[in-house]
Amino acid sequence: MDTSKKITVETTVPAPVEKVWKYWTEPEHITKWNTASDEWHTPYAENDLQIGGKFLSRMEAKDGSFGFDFSGVYDDVKLNDRISYNLDDGRNVTITFISQGNETKIIETFEAENSNPIEMQEAGWQAILDNFRTYMANSKEE
Repeated sequence: MDTSKKITVETTVPAPVEKVWKYWTEPEHITKWNTASDEWHTPYAENDLQIGGKFLSRMEAKDGSFGFDFSGVYDDVKLNDRISYNLDDGRNVTITFISQGNETKIIETFEAENSNPIEMQEAGWQAILDNFRTYMANSKEE
């Protein structure tokens, strides 16, 4: 697989980095925001957030027509700062969290896959990131 093309998406979330990290990494939150559109959901997630630890998010169409596991293994975890992992298909993803006081900038860089157009991949990952931002903006928990 040619993973030479890297795609970067980003957003700024209206919450401090410690809260963003918690909501990004805890399965009970992942299942509430990890979707690119209203037709999809993540009914199940697990996360062993440590170097060598595995994660899995089950992503499914709500009508039951399609689903897949988004999974991999962590190769770098630095609390409230950076997560890097390798997907099961061998592609690398790096997520950087930049504290900006009561806001947090999230920058996600991933290696493109060959099955779908670059623009579609970028739009999908950006939509999930935007959904996370909306979830955080609507969160009342501290």
